[in-house]
Amino acid sequence: MRGLLALATTLLLLAATPAHADPDWSLVPEGSSSPPPSAPPARDTGYLPWQKALPGTARVVRERRLDARTLDLLVSSPSVGRLLPVRLLLPEGWSRSAKRTWPVLYLLHGGADDYTSWTRMTDVETYTEDLDAIVVMPEAGRAGNYSDWHNGGRGGPPAWDTFHTYEVRRLLEVGYRAGARRAIAGLSMGAYGAIKYAARHPGMFRFAGAYSGILATRLPGIPAIIMNAQASEKQDPLALWGDPRRDKRVWAANDPLALARNLRGVRLYLSSGTNSFLGELDPPGSPWHPAHLGEPISAYTGKALSARLKRLGIPHTLHLYGNGTHTWPYWIREFKSSYPMIRQALGA
Repeated sequence: MRGLLALATTLLLLAATPAHADPDWSLVPEGSSSPPPSAPPARDTGYLPWQKALPGTARVVRERRLDARTLDLLVSSPSVGRLLPVRLLLPEGWSRSAKRTWPVLYLLHGGADDYTSWTRMTDVETYTEDLDAIVVMPEAGRAGNYSDWHNGGRGGPPAWDTFHTYEVRRLLEVGYRAGARRAIAGLSMGAYGAIKYAARHPGMFRFAGAYSGILATRLPGIPAIIMNAQASEKQDPLALWGDPRRDKRVWAANDPLALARNLRGVRLYLSSGTNSFLGELDPPGSPWHPAHLGEPISAYTGKALSARLKRLGIPHTLHLYGNGTHTWPYWIREFKSSYPMIRQALGA
């Protein structure tokens, strides 16, 4: 196990298109002369993702409507200190002036990727076409780890947890008709984020789904993997949660295993492969990548969390599927397998 852990420094970093794959932020789709008739008025302020946040509270500073369902928001976030994009897939009949609200499904991206990953790499737009809910895909940074960073005790920025669970949530509730029934799911780094958010914010989410993520951050070898992944993204490994020994309380406060009792009442779906071998969804001759070691590490931590949940009497689904790589075909399959649980949780 020690040798495997030493190799798996890319667990949180996906072999995917680099982040910020959508830099232009044009307000209408290519080839279109205007937004769809149902689009809200576009706000073209000229602001771009990752510019410094504006003074004041969190607010939407720019919008673009890409098609009948896809609305991108650019949020000025004091908690992260940047202008950050959030992609929405809107349900049929949605409008700002509606007298009703809609349930919300948050889909979190993995490491070294961005908010476009779910619509870029999956058929989530067509698959959720009849879902009577708002689908939210927020930016989370290449190595943000869905956390308010410790920064030697100074705190954020970046404070990604605050951005997602407070700033984005409140903006959607106030201006975009988001309701209080929420589900959350993610892959790799986002899988960790989904379970951690559900555990750190009891009652906020009715479902949490984790596809191939670290679900226990303090098991032997895991802190080294997390810190190596941060270093590979040119981040200070100690900035995230501090030193694993000196700052045990900070690490525990961000460890789903330590927070497991808070998951009572949440529908849970945990999944990963158990080895790094090619599986049934990998094309023949696919090259092996070190990121595939994320699967046995995910299984290692998922089993630990599952054991804790069993001791606490908390129902959950654990799907460990053997062969399979740290790639999108498996995450898509697992998302679709958990989708009935998502719909039930949302009442949608």
